[in-house]
Amino acid sequence: MDYTLRCESCGASYSSSYRKQTCDRCGGILSVAYKGRVKPPRFDGDFWSLESILPKSRYRRYELGSTELARSKIPELWLKLELQNPTRSFKDRGSVVEIAKAKEYGYKEVVCASTGNMAYSVAYYAKLSGIKAKIFISRDANRDKIRDIRETHDANITRVDGDFTEAQRRASNYAKRCGSFLAGDYCYRQEGQRTMFYEIASQLKGVTHVITPVGNATLISGMLKAAEEMKVSGALEKPPRIIGVEAERCSPMFKAFRSGKPMKYEAPKTMADAIAVGYPTFGDMAIGMLKRQNGSVVTVTEKEMALEQNRFLSEYGMIAELAGVAGIAAYRKLRLPKSAKAVAIVSGGNV
Repeated sequence: MDYTLRCESCGASYSSSYRKQTCDRCGGILSVAYKGRVKPPRFDGDFWSLESILPKSRYRRYELGSTELARSKIPELWLKLELQNPTRSFKDRGSVVEIAKAKEYGYKEVVCASTGNMAYSVAYYAKLSGIKAKIFISRDANRDKIRDIRETHDANITRVDGDFTEAQRRASNYAKRCGSFLAGDYCYRQEGQRTMFYEIASQLKGVTHVITPVGNATLISGMLKAAEEMKVSGALEKPPRIIGVEAERCSPMFKAFRSGKPMKYEAPKTMADAIAVGYPTFGDMAIGMLKRQNGSVVTVTEKEMALEQNRFLSEYGMIAELAGVAGIAAYRKLRLPKSAKAVAIVSGGNV
């Protein structure tokens, strides 16, 4: 779709030919504003059947998305198995959009910050597109992920003496200094990741709740945007309630949502590296949308995620990371009504 870009901080507007994902005036994050009402296409089981709702670009039609929505062994809970994506996480949905835009704008290198899965995905699609990848990765990132990112996908990796927030600062500075395309949790990724909601709405009629892990809040804000689009278009009369899940030991968005106070940085202390984000980039946006749509944010403990991870392997024969099962762990605590039809997003399987 044709679109413009708008700064979430100062309101500045840019055309789709603008070659960055942050605002030149204030450095704020941008969001995609489509020209005209979004008309949800019919999802036919192929990710690219949703291309008409993505920012206009020249996409290479890789196989991704279209992940299975499986009935769980818990009554009235379904699992959106994002570990079926090529790099075993939901990040691929956003990476194909970001890399397509980087290619379109003529960049030879992309740079991003990551706790692991983002880097894996960005490096994968950058290599397929003939673009170099520079990665700043947090100190607590999984070593096996780092090895694969470097050795399999030829990325240049810098370990950061700090958490994701510090890695993000380093990546942003590198982009400015070296003229690289700043990829990661920004507007084009948000647009790609919102496709997950469109798939779920098509795969399960009458879904009442969608439960998703929250790291940088890019996925949850993207799905909230998709829910609004489908409601405005008339494609979905009553969107499901969307519930974000943070680790109890790293829950800045949960605290801000519950207190009504501005979100504050919180040093991550969780073993769930994929959601170990001390200040979610899209956190403020997501909180506002959750309140408008009657959504919520909850937390789960390290023990609850670890128990769920072992149970997931035992019951389904699949390996999921701690963040990947956070939604299932949260569902067990939510005590939803018996009439509920809930979906928990199993976001990734890289451990």
